[in-house]
Amino acid sequence: MITVFTPTYNRGNLLNRLYQSLCKQKNKEFEWVIVDDGSTDETSSIIKMIQDKHACENFPIHYYKKENGGKHTAVNMGVQKANGELFFIADSDDILPSEALLVVAEVWDATKEDLSIGGICGFDGDITDGEVIGTGFPKGLQFAKLCLADNNHISYIDGTTRQIRFDLGVDGDMKEVFRTSVLREFPFPEITGERFCPEVLVWNRIASKYKLRHINKIIYLVEYQKDGITSAITRSRMNSPIASTMTYAEMLDYDISLKWKIRSAINYWRFRYCIKNKSLKAPNVKWYWKAFQLIGLIMHLKDNRK
Repeated sequence: MITVFTPTYNRGNLLNRLYQSLCKQKNKEFEWVIVDDGSTDETSSIIKMIQDKHACENFPIHYYKKENGGKHTAVNMGVQKANGELFFIADSDDILPSEALLVVAEVWDATKEDLSIGGICGFDGDITDGEVIGTGFPKGLQFAKLCLADNNHISYIDGTTRQIRFDLGVDGDMKEVFRTSVLREFPFPEITGERFCPEVLVWNRIASKYKLRHINKIIYLVEYQKDGITSAITRSRMNSPIASTMTYAEMLDYDISLKWKIRSAINYWRFRYCIKNKSLKAPNVKWYWKAFQLIGLIMHLKDNRK
């Protein structure tokens, strides 16, 4: 039913914690696929130790190692290796609540015949206190309800990621669990020399064709690392300016509010100024978005000073 996928880079010391959370899952109908993005620590030997002591468990573990290319390239590889109908990305420094895969599987079982829906989406919670990271859904929002096993009910709303983010104003981290076939249809672009691609670039592309069933439940627990991608997101975008400008240029073509378009225009210019290799070309935007070029330059200069 589900591929739990872990892209990892020099996080060997954290993998056993994630593994333990997978062993505690109430639903064992999944596989764990790990793509090692060129780690130089003890990741491979730690995975081997986990596999050696794993014989009594009910889910298979598949480990692959590749040259370092960034998380998005590891995701692309994992999607090709996956056997599951759903693809659940679980980073090496995070864990899953014990009911996470059971909830996802039961919701999906009641959802999968609707081919307009490309997956399930729940909330991220803080690993220390279990609280939702971000705003959650607005109060008073009208939900539909699914009846799951043991007469439990779960609230949900069907919509694209852009509708949830930009129309409903939901802020914070969410956990998208896509049909594997959808991620094969919308792979991450791999740009020579760049090791980062914003997930939102692909999530927005998917939203042009598919809705997600958004459930009002935490299915993922997060711990941010001081040297992780999230903690250095601006630097990551500066070092991968083609993928970054591609993300914001496409945002300008979506049916979103003027506020978000202005933000996107500023960020487009902010990261376009990071392109040092003149042979690389940022995607073009309409002429009137040049009105925000100066603000983007000011933000670019501030980024460099930091």
